Amino acid sequence: MGKITGFLEFARLQEAAEEAQSRVRHFREFIERLPDDAASRQGARCMDCGVPFCQTGCPVNNIIPDWNDLVYRNDWKRALDVLLSTNNFPEFTGRICPAPCEAACTLNINDDPVGIKSIEHAIIDKGWEMGWVVPQPAAQRTGKRVAVVGSGPAGLACAQQLARVGHDVTVFEKNDRVGGLLRYGIPDFKLEKRHIDRRVEQMRAEGVRFRTGVDVCGSEGEGAGAAAGAGAGDGRSAGAGAASEAGAPPVLNLARERVAAHTLLAEFDAVVLAAGAERPRDLPVPGRELDGVHFAMEFLPQQNRVVAGDLAQVGISAQGRHVVVIGGGDTGSDCVGTSNRQGAASVTQLELMPQPPLQERRELTWPYWPYKLRTSSSHEEGCERDWAIGTKRFVAGPDGRVRALVAVRLEWTPDPAGGPMRMREVEGSEFEIRADLVLLAMGFVSPLASLLEAFGVERDARGNARAPTEGPASYRTSVDRVFAAGDVRRGQSLVVWAIREGRQCARAVDEALMGKSVLPR
Repeated sequence: MGKITGFLEFARLQEAAEEAQSRVRHFREFIERLPDDAASRQGARCMDCGVPFCQTGCPVNNIIPDWNDLVYRNDWKRALDVLLSTNNFPEFTGRICPAPCEAACTLNINDDPVGIKSIEHAIIDKGWEMGWVVPQPAAQRTGKRVAVVGSGPAGLACAQQLARVGHDVTVFEKNDRVGGLLRYGIPDFKLEKRHIDRRVEQMRAEGVRFRTGVDVCGSEGEGAGAAAGAGAGDGRSAGAGAASEAGAPPVLNLARERVAAHTLLAEFDAVVLAAGAERPRDLPVPGRELDGVHFAMEFLPQQNRVVAGDLAQVGISAQGRHVVVIGGGDTGSDCVGTSNRQGAASVTQLELMPQPPLQERRELTWPYWPYKLRTSSSHEEGCERDWAIGTKRFVAGPDGRVRALVAVRLEWTPDPAGGPMRMREVEGSEFEIRADLVLLAMGFVSPLASLLEAFGVERDARGNARAPTEGPASYRTSVDRVFAAGDVRRGQSLVVWAIREGRQCARAVDEALMGKSVLPR
């Protein structure tokens, strides 16, 4: 795989990126793909390691050593074919995936891992440039109809796979554009939306129908009000406007049409729920109701809509404000990057858990995802970070808007009984942070209950749709002919996991409709 001595001869090479002081002035992507010769050298670093743990570290089980070797040998077309055999949308994962495959790389035991993500990025971008990525319509139609609710990565992957084996697929989306999380949750500087639009056009050519502005609910009619079901896509919610469900952020553009769950069941042979986990974790402390305290998913989609030209200006702006982001994950990082681009006076990110170590203990964690400090490109653009911080209350200014956040330092200690870490407040550690805008980015707890209730789907202890992933009932919910995939089934997760579940769910649907399936497992 690659060059036998490549990992000894070549160092890992990062993709080139625009300087921070320049890129914060715009919302375009700022990371360039590797040139062909550099990608070839990176492919040469792939070892003949015997057991490629990178493939099991990757949720879609990409055949990584094969396309590394093909890129090393400059056989780009075959490399693309191998890549697309396991991943419907490598242009998404090649940009936004955290790359668990690299953590599992054998070379990562004692050296820098192979730059798998950068090679994937290079392969798919070259594939589009060369015109190799084309529609793959089915040779024959089955006459079976499938409805997919939600157009995030799980819904799109499921819809594309089903269309390619001849089913008539319709995707229902409550927002005005297709893409879900990819469209409304991820900032354009990480993923420009032209990548989504290009895939949507390919899928249309393959026979997939898209119905946007549709709220799949318990009863139908015109003027849906707050959208309740056809999710904004795996992992995050829709936007800002009128409240949609208790504990959920409001929705900016209201669905124009309501379609009842029973109507879909009557008109389609199968229904796939792929609406994401949209209910965010709240912070019920004094002052939560103050103006200026918002869920991250009230803040982020507005900027995406402005970039797309669908909105004249954002309603929630960080310009000139002292921004505090509560939550240390990817969504929090996206809030940091967006706030800096909007011209925030300062940005501070707070995390409840202790600061991770700078370097993982590889001998204890490899090939699993390591616990270590991660600094994103948004953090590099300007951000104060603090760990083991608990928020006590928000303080109002004279105008009734939030002006400060009162916090306390926390101490985490192991549970002698072996349970979860124990948290206690450090006595006398209370302090105040100036905050004109507070963004809550503490993760998501479940899908919106209204969609699952509309279909009568049984839920698990976490509020997700209950559906197994193995056996004859894989991805089937408690309701006949209703399947579930992605975050609506597994809870908040990665885009690459959503693609995997969408693909596997498509096979389960195909088997249910046809008695067998040629789709990959």
